[in-house]
Amino acid sequence: MNVVLRRREWATMSPDERAAFARRSLSDVVSSQLREDIAALIADVQRRGDDAVCDATRRFDGVSLMPDQLRVSADEVHAARVEDSVQAALTDAIDHVRRFNEALRSRLSDWSMEIEPGARVGEKFSPIASVGLFVPGGKASYPSVAYQLAVPAVVAGVPNISLLVPPLPNSNGKVDPAVLVVCRMLGITDIYRANGPAGIAALGFGTHRIAPVRKIVGPGSPAVTAAQVEMQRHGVVTMMALGPTESMMVADESTDARRAALDLLIEAEHGEDSTVVLVATDRSTIDDIDRHVGELIGELPTHRASAARAALGRNGGAILVATLAEACDVVNAFAPEHLQIALASARCDDVVARVVNAGEILVGQDTPFSAANFVLGVPASLPTSGFAAVSSGITVAAFLKTTAVATNSAAALHRMKNTITALSDHEGFSAHGNALRQRRFDAD
Repeated sequence: MNVVLRRREWATMSPDERAAFARRSLSDVVSSQLREDIAALIADVQRRGDDAVCDATRRFDGVSLMPDQLRVSADEVHAARVEDSVQAALTDAIDHVRRFNEALRSRLSDWSMEIEPGARVGEKFSPIASVGLFVPGGKASYPSVAYQLAVPAVVAGVPNISLLVPPLPNSNGKVDPAVLVVCRMLGITDIYRANGPAGIAALGFGTHRIAPVRKIVGPGSPAVTAAQVEMQRHGVVTMMALGPTESMMVADESTDARRAALDLLIEAEHGEDSTVVLVATDRSTIDDIDRHVGELIGELPTHRASAARAALGRNGGAILVATLAEACDVVNAFAPEHLQIALASARCDDVVARVVNAGEILVGQDTPFSAANFVLGVPASLPTSGFAAVSSGITVAAFLKTTAVATNSAAALHRMKNTITALSDHEGFSAHGNALRQRRFDAD
């Protein structure tokens, strides 16, 4: 048998080995040298603006641009075309993502309650003022990233949406037409072509030709991740962290091995830094799935097959567990970006209930990762490196903020007087207490 999956058994792994399996950090993605290089690049953009962005695009992307070419023109957006099948696919996918986020937005509505007689508290929701969306480009086309990021921002009502995409190589600065079609469909007009890290810096600081934004989101290379992390030091909000790709699958004797193998290869083909883990309750299931993976991997292009072997081998592999409950413990410890519950339907609900750390949970073997990545409507830009334990994927909620709203009657404030003065005196804030002590109440 052509063995692809690296094999481990949870019961025989030491606490240190389990911790090492689950532990991923930004230092694994972003080396100290890369951090230093990106910090220097960002400082250059802060100092020289558009000229520094053009220099970086020439140096790292091999595309020479003048500053007045950084913004994609309206004529370019209007002229962008894709094949009819791709246009239909974009229409279908955008519809699903829009409906998912509109349903979510309807649940994120203003609210208030009477917390005690005469006192009301609540929240109002409003969109953030501006956002920059980074869509990877260069050697590949990622219109799915464009609509997965842009649709939630549009549904949230963000008034100023900018999109940044690296230019295609050897193209005199042309931008992926599929991404431009997405922008046209969603009414996004502030589109910039530039090297990723330099463009992210320009979006954060603002330059002569690139408008500043308050938040930047989008997956990318380690350099892009490093740039987003570094820009937080300059007051720009980013999402942590969106790469490299990782996925996990829970399986048992009820799992269809060939379909499981097909689905494991979805995220495994992304890159040699991807991680894909199968968590299964018996060895024969692992053996069957591995056999199919070994056969199917040969059907992939050479570079995709190489990536899949790394993702399922040295980076990931198979974890043997005793029970599905133990499988959930493994999932929660790892906090994967993508999780598929590849079990018979009767066994899925209990597993879903037990899993608390995952960017997404795809239930059943008719819900493969690719369906969620492209068209189901659920977020596809999801936290990686264990951040699924503390954060969520990019939905309309990522582009909204809440403001607390409260009102008091005189009677309610009088009722609170002793609480306020006691705490203000304890904490040494005299004016806090004086505002109550020196106020006239009818009941005094």
